[in-house]
Amino acid sequence: MKVLMFNGSRRDEGCSFTALNFIGNIMKESGVDFEIINVGRRVFNGEIEDVLKEAQEKVKDAAGFIVASPVYYASPSGEIVMFLDRLFSSSGADLRFKPAASVSTCRRAGNSSTLDVINKYFAYNSMPIVSSCYWNEIHGKVPEDVLKDEEGLQILRTLGKNMVWLLKSIQAGKDNGIVQPSVEEKIYTNFIR
Repeated sequence: MKVLMFNGSRRDEGCSFTALNFIGNIMKESGVDFEIINVGRRVFNGEIEDVLKEAQEKVKDAAGFIVASPVYYASPSGEIVMFLDRLFSSSGADLRFKPAASVSTCRRAGNSSTLDVINKYFAYNSMPIVSSCYWNEIHGKVPEDVLKDEEGLQILRTLGKNMVWLLKSIQAGKDNGIVQPSVEEKIYTNFIR
């Protein structure tokens, strides 16, 4: 069982990577593996097609997902938004019904709006959203700061444990004959008549 993680930062080993790695190691203690794909830098450098192709293959086998982004101008990085737009429009069926969580990292503020944007991808696609004991955010200007945010680390630790619990609960349900809901054809309302 593996959780695929997407790092929306332009820094491969910055605060968002540090947060994802911390969560991943918590999950690994309970037998759930993880992989981090550094999306932000690659999209910024014009490699959207390559990183998208890699992700499209890996989401098929992933059991769950975590998307992390730094806060840029009180919202997620433009790179992660571009990536998620493309991934969800091309691979929605491979993501549907799999648990997902968002994580935001920032120096000071803008976390709530960042989480809101990312969570809407999951909600739109029938994905259970994994929560913690507070908003999934952690503070720091540099990775070392992230590891000093005791409240933030507790939030990430709880998030990792909650992800493991939900993944194992879903697997236990499947093992006992509980099937996921069927997908209805989408109805689009036109408000202009």
